[in-house]
Amino acid sequence: MKKYLLLASVLVTGATVFNACKVKSDQTTQKFLDPSNIDSSVKPGDDFFMYANGAWIKKAVIPPTENGVGGFYDLHKATQQRLKELMEELGKGSNKDGSLEQQVGDLYASGMDSAAIEKRGYDPVKPVLQKIDGIKDAKGVMSFVAEEQTSYNTLLFLAYIGADEKASTVNIPTFYQGGLGLPDRDYYFKNDAATQAVVTAYKTYIAKLFSLTGADSTTARKNAETIYEMEKQMASGHRTNVELRNPQINYNKMAVADLEKQQPNFGWRDVLGKMMIKSDSLNVAQPGYYAKLNGLLKSVPVETWKIYLKAHTLDDAASALSSPFVNAEFEYDKVLSGQQELKPRWERVVADVDGSLGEALGQLYVKKYFTEDAKKRMMDLVNNLGTAFETRIKSLDWMTDSTKEKAIDKLHTFLKKIGYPEKWKDYSKVKINKGTFYENLVAASKNEYAYQVSKVGQPVDRTEWGMTPPTINAYYNPTFNEIVFPAGILQFPFFDPAADDAINYGGIGMVIGHEMTHGFDDQGAQYDKDGNMRNWWSAQDEVKFKEKGKLVVDQYKMFTVLDSLHVNGELTLGENMADIGGIAIAYDAFKLTQQGKDTTKVDGFTPDQRFFLSYAQIWRSKYKDESIRTRINTDPHSPAIWRVNGPLMNFPPFYSAFGVKQGDKMWKPENERIRIW
Repeated sequence: MKKYLLLASVLVTGATVFNACKVKSDQTTQKFLDPSNIDSSVKPGDDFFMYANGAWIKKAVIPPTENGVGGFYDLHKATQQRLKELMEELGKGSNKDGSLEQQVGDLYASGMDSAAIEKRGYDPVKPVLQKIDGIKDAKGVMSFVAEEQTSYNTLLFLAYIGADEKASTVNIPTFYQGGLGLPDRDYYFKNDAATQAVVTAYKTYIAKLFSLTGADSTTARKNAETIYEMEKQMASGHRTNVELRNPQINYNKMAVADLEKQQPNFGWRDVLGKMMIKSDSLNVAQPGYYAKLNGLLKSVPVETWKIYLKAHTLDDAASALSSPFVNAEFEYDKVLSGQQELKPRWERVVADVDGSLGEALGQLYVKKYFTEDAKKRMMDLVNNLGTAFETRIKSLDWMTDSTKEKAIDKLHTFLKKIGYPEKWKDYSKVKINKGTFYENLVAASKNEYAYQVSKVGQPVDRTEWGMTPPTINAYYNPTFNEIVFPAGILQFPFFDPAADDAINYGGIGMVIGHEMTHGFDDQGAQYDKDGNMRNWWSAQDEVKFKEKGKLVVDQYKMFTVLDSLHVNGELTLGENMADIGGIAIAYDAFKLTQQGKDTTKVDGFTPDQRFFLSYAQIWRSKYKDESIRTRINTDPHSPAIWRVNGPLMNFPPFYSAFGVKQGDKMWKPENERIRIW
């Protein structure tokens, strides 16, 4: 039932922002900065993140149900509360069967019916476990795996349908590495204490799943060890997180006939048939993994495979089963996140509804909470940043005119999506029953899968969205050459129609600039204006661009996170480039506004200072150490402090706004300040 949307960029995976404080000033300008967050004992030029947020960080307490706290959590909680109230109201009504209102309301009600869920235990998944018991050989293993893919039980591998990266007008199936229970392949090969604590928690979790379904403790522990060792073999065929960032090596279009010959144990034709995929060719993103899997299907006994399949089927279903399964999963998550208490049921069910009937819920959400005025104002901001970005490209001193022309053509071709989709997904075939939560989730998953698989070989529909409207996030998709801003992120502190330009350009303006820059980061720059992976650079410009990327890697690798733990410069390169470019583009666009040209102070701060404070305070956050460690290993974004201080130490207008001088910790000589776009 777990869905995987592989997007090119996710801006705010762990973003945090701040609370509004609106008071009329003498100039009738509303205040949108909270001065009580500022720690005036810190020099802005030493640590601007702590200057802007330090007083708040000293007081902030992370709730036991969270892995961190900050303004983002306030915005997330407020949005979740809206969704809860919307769903509760729908759940109480007598809505027409099959209507969006009935589907959303009854799915939420089924998830909130804890008595029914507890009574059923793990009965909902027993038929699936019985199917596993009937498997006789490797062919049976792959037949079961393929059938389960149709309800997004993504055993062994991930598969998705999307634009062919070298022929972006047509959809193609892509098969991605998978099969692991730990967050990343490196967890199977690192021996430090923090990693081993995660490994131990994972084994305990797997053993618990078997115990809950009747295995004795000795068998349960043995099964967990067996699965770990099996996954370790799979992990040896995985590419690293850094390697996965290279779109060139992850594009491997192959004929099904050739795959059938190369990997007979996998049985590609049979697998595709069970998955209802009709295609003569596929993109096998990580061929080494599938070669490894083909070998394991021959060498690993079928009884071992059955243990593996049961564990991962239970893991996939755990959150929708009775509390012993939910709690077992949470005990493992605690070690990864540092979160101490399970979130309330309503929050978990709201997330399930958004993940299962996202655009049905989205239609109801935007109808009630999103205005066309906000959409229009946002489009104005996007267009203003596009103008600023074009000016920056034209003024680059390291790029030749021919490449500049192609870059500007790509910028002009951006597809801009704001708020919600132009057309909505069809959920008419999804049958939702108030008494069967697990089956409801499966029905929604099957509907989504059928929709996705129907796109194989068909023209790409560029009106599609990869996020639901209430999502507090944004993304750039290189094969669509699009920038997307759901309604959820178009709220304060990112954006407020009543806020002055310094606040909006420092907030949502930076988000817009960030996503625009993703079209020209180390990954996005490999795609042309039509979304095809094609080199549009002159040879000399490409060399200079890669040299600048190396400077970013080297700079961010020096940033310390915890003790001796540093930012992974290679993994975070694209996001860091987007942060550096995003703040520069947003600032240039801000300087085109009336306030940006003015010097009138508000609450003692100049417009430029308010712009930079807005930027710093949207990343206000405090996280558990466990969560930070997991993010450093798996998240392509730098921690919040370096999303602020990293770009600003390279940006001259920041130096001018706060009088940063040589001797300040953030000061860099002019020849060491990185400017790419």
